[in-house]
Amino acid sequence: MTNHWNDFANSDCVMIIGCNPAENHPISFKWITKAQDKGAKLIVIDPRFTRSAAKADLYVRLRPGTDIALMGGLINYIIENNLYHKDYVANYTNAAFVVNKDFAFQDGLFSGFDKAKRAYNPETWSYELDADKKPVTDPTLTNPRCVFQLLKNFYSRYTPEMVAGVTGVSKEQLLELAAVYAATGAPGKAGALLYAMGGTQHTTGVQIIRGYTILQQLLGNMGMPGGGINALRGENNVQGSTDMALLFNIVPGYMAIPSEAAHPTLKDYLDKETPKASFWINKPKFFVSLLKAFWGEAATPDNQFAYDYLPKIGKGYEGSGYSWIPLFEAMNEGSIKGMLVWGMNPAVSAPNLNQAYSALDKLDWLAAFDLWETDTSVFWKRPGAKTKDIKTEVFLFPAADSMEKEGSVSNSGRWIQWRYQAVKPHGDAQSDLWYANRLGLELKKLYQDDPKAVCPDPIVRLNWNYGESPDVHLVAKEINGYTVADKKQLANFLGLKDDGSTAGGCWIYSGYYPGPDKKDNKAAARDKKDPTGLGLYPGWAFAWPVNRRIIYNRCSLDPQGQPWNKDKALFAWDPAAKTWKNFDVPDFKWIDPATKVHVGPEESAKAPFLMLPEGKSRLFVPGGLCKEGPLPEHYEALECPFVNPMSAQQSNPVMKVWKSEMDRVAQVGDPKYPIIATTFRVTEHWQAGAMTRNLTWQAEMMPEMFVEISLSLAKAKGIKAGDWVRVKSIRGEVMARANVTHRVAPFCCGKPGFSSTVEMVALPWHFGFAGLTTGGPNPRENYAANQLAPMVGDANTMIPEYKVFLVDVQKV
Repeated sequence: MTNHWNDFANSDCVMIIGCNPAENHPISFKWITKAQDKGAKLIVIDPRFTRSAAKADLYVRLRPGTDIALMGGLINYIIENNLYHKDYVANYTNAAFVVNKDFAFQDGLFSGFDKAKRAYNPETWSYELDADKKPVTDPTLTNPRCVFQLLKNFYSRYTPEMVAGVTGVSKEQLLELAAVYAATGAPGKAGALLYAMGGTQHTTGVQIIRGYTILQQLLGNMGMPGGGINALRGENNVQGSTDMALLFNIVPGYMAIPSEAAHPTLKDYLDKETPKASFWINKPKFFVSLLKAFWGEAATPDNQFAYDYLPKIGKGYEGSGYSWIPLFEAMNEGSIKGMLVWGMNPAVSAPNLNQAYSALDKLDWLAAFDLWETDTSVFWKRPGAKTKDIKTEVFLFPAADSMEKEGSVSNSGRWIQWRYQAVKPHGDAQSDLWYANRLGLELKKLYQDDPKAVCPDPIVRLNWNYGESPDVHLVAKEINGYTVADKKQLANFLGLKDDGSTAGGCWIYSGYYPGPDKKDNKAAARDKKDPTGLGLYPGWAFAWPVNRRIIYNRCSLDPQGQPWNKDKALFAWDPAAKTWKNFDVPDFKWIDPATKVHVGPEESAKAPFLMLPEGKSRLFVPGGLCKEGPLPEHYEALECPFVNPMSAQQSNPVMKVWKSEMDRVAQVGDPKYPIIATTFRVTEHWQAGAMTRNLTWQAEMMPEMFVEISLSLAKAKGIKAGDWVRVKSIRGEVMARANVTHRVAPFCCGKPGFSSTVEMVALPWHFGFAGLTTGGPNPRENYAANQLAPMVGDANTMIPEYKVFLVDVQKV
């Protein structure tokens, strides 16, 4: 997230797309309301008329999964009507970069596509280089192969008529939307874009978010107070979990995990993963310090700082990595023997739940750490299960609630905040840290005591010194980083070295615990002063990196160092005094560390996006960073009622389509499943439901599974409000109460002149088969919505496509 929740109040226009903050992130909506009180416009784009939509100045009903087409239409409108922020685009984006002459796009496919491999060779998705191997640029933006002209030509196909046919948004409303939001492209204005799982849970999820970022770059909204790309996290530490690498493809601090094929030695890794330019040239310092934090004295220059101890990633199941979907596919095949389930409930949250249940049935053992019995911990009791045939041994460990433990959590805005223990854990419950620490100590002992242990050193020699009852402050200090010789805490990541003299558990967090005492814990800082009045609150908690509240903030200034909006200034250059006046932490070089002389604005204006080799933001993404292509193109969801109006390429050409017996998919236009379905969350329940379905007051407020059905579909099916109905997909079915409502409505879609009407239903995904309430009265029913969802994911992240699939609805 580039900005933070308080900053929404600084926006001139807030676009909510793919999220529902009024219901799912209500504290964030407080700041949106403040912006509206000051005259800001609120746009809500959603397939459902939500409570967020009820507060909107403009509500746009969008067919789920067509965000790219909508963004394409807005991009086309902005460029054709000359509404983009010209100085920003020319100076701060890669619009001027000239692209490889062999780059091409035709009928839904970019150059380099290999049909047999379902993959691209991205060699042509590159910049043209001069004699010095530097990218060729055209500051006039007129070269037909410069990024700006390619972007203009590419999205010229997204006419209002075509976009209306794809998205179901009328041409008139599309033009109204474009005019309202494009107004934020005027210098001094700012528009904030908010998204969540409604944007990501698609087979084109990464490219959908890329579409959002192109819009924000064109309008000059990145790095601005009241602007940015703002991911709303669904729980209070989702941000922290990704920061600390609870993703299979990274290590802490968003560094790539080494590959056994590409990085056999530390030198191979650092040579290949460290760019020649950008702030990432410091990656060796961050990575070697991480190895020292892991293995301490065992990590020396003589053994590549214990690099061989660090597990190397392989290709994963069927070459698809180690995310949720390939893990459950491998589990169903029987190649995974055990599973630790930590504060999760996959028996409700997994896609294609019948496949997930089959996978759980094949485990030798499962350990669940939770507050109480969850659907996952009793998966063998689910309706229809052949309990006698399931041999999985299940361990259920009582876990402490958030109020029963101390530690830091990171919110959506990257603020690391310290949370204190309110009460001691109940009964035998222990914190997650206690269990993780005990597991580490036991594994070390087992490997140390067994003379036949295979490759014991990576476990035995771990730098694991947190005590029998682990001190959370020791962990926090290790994350911050310290000098090895004297164990002094580092002030920030600028003190990290690549020679083994420093250790640090997560470089981006460095600076949040810079001293030895608890009073030095900046995550616990609670200064309520707000000197700028912009909601920065620099003395409250700690925002990574280095307490910076808005990243890419050099873009809040023009090239001469003056704020686009003087009333919302983060910085300003004083040309007479040749000094900077800073209100946020600069995300650019503003002072010479050796001489302490302030550096003029001209240098920082050359590279306002200092984490990228170009120093500019990317309208066009070179190389293969995005597997589908360097520009977002609309493709239909895997399950769709009609053919793609944009091209002959029906769906994402590089997504992984699984072929096992349980991975069934409805064909395009399947008459058995003519209705689009999507899933959503309600305020009264929390994620997979275990946290709230076991509380009497929560269960009473929202006791039953339901499905939102339009008035027209209810009439066609003879369904009345309150009737029990069955919603069926090709993979499973779920029983639900019919909520006949104006919140959902049919879409009129298709190519201009050949449109057709398609209905949509929407289901909450919090219910299941265990707990105080399951979602219905019948103990022989499983009320989990994800029995319907397909086992397919985004080509880059493999996040499941929960937001679009095909169903039918039948009255019980």
